[in-house]
Amino acid sequence: MTTQHLRLGVNIDHVATIRNARGGGHPDPVRAARLAAAAGADGITAHLREDRRHISDTDIDRLVNNIDLPLNLEIAATDEMLSIAVRHKPHAACIVPEKRQEVTTEGGLDAAGGIVLLRPYCTALAAAGIRVSLFIDPEARQLDAAKALGAPVVELHTGAFCEAFLEDREGPPVKAELKRLEAAAAHAAALGLECHAGHGLTYDTVGFVAAIGSVVELNIGHFLVGEAIFCGLDSAIKRMRVLMDQARADGAGARSA
Repeated sequence: MTTQHLRLGVNIDHVATIRNARGGGHPDPVRAARLAAAAGADGITAHLREDRRHISDTDIDRLVNNIDLPLNLEIAATDEMLSIAVRHKPHAACIVPEKRQEVTTEGGLDAAGGIVLLRPYCTALAAAGIRVSLFIDPEARQLDAAKALGAPVVELHTGAFCEAFLEDREGPPVKAELKRLEAAAAHAAALGLECHAGHGLTYDTVGFVAAIGSVVELNIGHFLVGEAIFCGLDSAIKRMRVLMDQARADGAGARSA
């Protein structure tokens, strides 16, 4: 039995976070991207924030020019970020919400409430030949808005599911959040949208999302960089890859039974 390959995008932001803690060039995010490729990653994700707290403009320059994997550039909907994306022409640009004071992205983009704001950015990115993605919560109205904006790809925010799992992995909130993700992925497929997912995924949670057949890519970063402290980045990515592939195969088997 064959199953659709589930892509793994490795987010290298927090390699840069560690580097920036004391300055200098070590550890190098580009080296991390090359290691990720060798370990089985299908793409590299990097979030260029307004305050440049981790990934820098120089990092983007080097990633574009020195890695062979597709680059997914996460950006806020601002003129500055649009200009940078159009100049570098990454494979994809994922528009994400961004608050200067947040530690990490706290939720999905309100595409439904921001169609007028987002439309010119989606249009300009697409005109530059960049695949547009929107990072949204798993809600039908957000998916409908993504479709209306002409974005071919959505990334479902898995943070609520992962947080519920940490609280009580057997509790009703976990089941409810997983059902939300499953329903959203099915709705994305019905709309003709390519569905990705990510945020907060770990070895313990990745299988649940990987088993959703209409999700074609997972983007994972912080956990892998943290786990790399203990076992190395290549080992962390390889283990994640195995867990993803096993869950996808098991999920396909359950669907065909």
